[in-house]
Amino acid sequence: MKIQTATRLETIEEYYFSKKLREVRELMTSGKPIINMAIGSPDLDPPKEVVQAIQDAVLIEGAHKYQSYQGLPELREAIVDFYNVKYNVTLNAKNEVLPLMGSKEGVMHISMAYLNKGDEVLVPNPGYPTYSAVTNLIGAKPVFYDLVEENGWEPDFHSLSKKDLSKVKMMWINYPNMPTGASGSISLFEKMIDFAKKHSILLVQDNPYSFILNDNPISILSIEGAKEVALELNSLSKTFNMAGWRVGMVSGSSDKIEAILKVKSNMDSGMFQGIQKGAIAALQISSDWYNKMNTIYEERRILIRELATLLGCSYDTTAKGMFIWAKLPKGVDAVEFIDTILYHKDIFIAPGDIFGSNGKGYIRFSLCVTKENIKKAIGRFREKEILSTNNKMVSK
Repeated sequence: MKIQTATRLETIEEYYFSKKLREVRELMTSGKPIINMAIGSPDLDPPKEVVQAIQDAVLIEGAHKYQSYQGLPELREAIVDFYNVKYNVTLNAKNEVLPLMGSKEGVMHISMAYLNKGDEVLVPNPGYPTYSAVTNLIGAKPVFYDLVEENGWEPDFHSLSKKDLSKVKMMWINYPNMPTGASGSISLFEKMIDFAKKHSILLVQDNPYSFILNDNPISILSIEGAKEVALELNSLSKTFNMAGWRVGMVSGSSDKIEAILKVKSNMDSGMFQGIQKGAIAALQISSDWYNKMNTIYEERRILIRELATLLGCSYDTTAKGMFIWAKLPKGVDAVEFIDTILYHKDIFIAPGDIFGSNGKGYIRFSLCVTKENIKKAIGRFREKEILSTNNKMVSK
């Protein structure tokens, strides 16, 4: 007997990578030597101090009991210290930070705390697909705002202000940007805060990439008056190679954190204490860690750019973060392009289309690939030069 699913499922599709990775795994099972250059899942280990911290924590009395919904006090203090040292932001550990089981959880919790059915949400195009998916699941309406290369992948506030924003309750922003790598700036955040105050919109800055190949990490909360209208999500997944640990945080004014906690406390029973102890160790790690990671990512970025050039792509050399956002030659369809490469060169790259209509004509490479595998990928294209003709890839 088939039970009818909720109508909200009609508003979303299975996450692209969830679906596509099944296909990739099937190819690998059949013996194909697939090189996955699409997923931003760190392949490097967390700091040794972090691993040691969780190992030690397992033996602490009470470690396996239910934990506080707000996280350990010492974890909140570590987050506050981290924000103070790295971003020059002052937060109150008691009521202005909330640990999360990954920032993706926070996207749902914040949406549930603030959105009613029929509310509108400004969502970047291109952008992280979860923003629009969660908005739909809540029963709110995504209103996509354009990010285009000609404007440095930043919002056009002049055009946005001309729209009817009376139903807009929230705006998702993400700098350094995924997928484009646009860095963001103090002046951009100031414009965003002014815009949000003018139109009574809650800004949510998603900030997981600020320490990867970026010499100037910025928090929107460092801007005067930001706490009135802004929340910031952050994550240990990318910065400390802890994606599978599911550790993140949201920061902002006490009233906003209290609203999110009302949702969170009804959705989970607190994070495992050992993971929290590991997170504390990560947040206290020395600057040598960031330098070490960025040295590795820079070596990979050089090689990925070589591959992108070999494919006839152009890219922004000032982009930040762990991805290369590359523009295909004019007229090449990204979805057909990456499928041809997958089936004929055993390389998986993300098509820009999955991030929104403004991603058409672009592809995204991840830096979470070893130098050896990037060199293998380059070698596969050097064997026979690949050209694009009539939106199809053919061998010359």
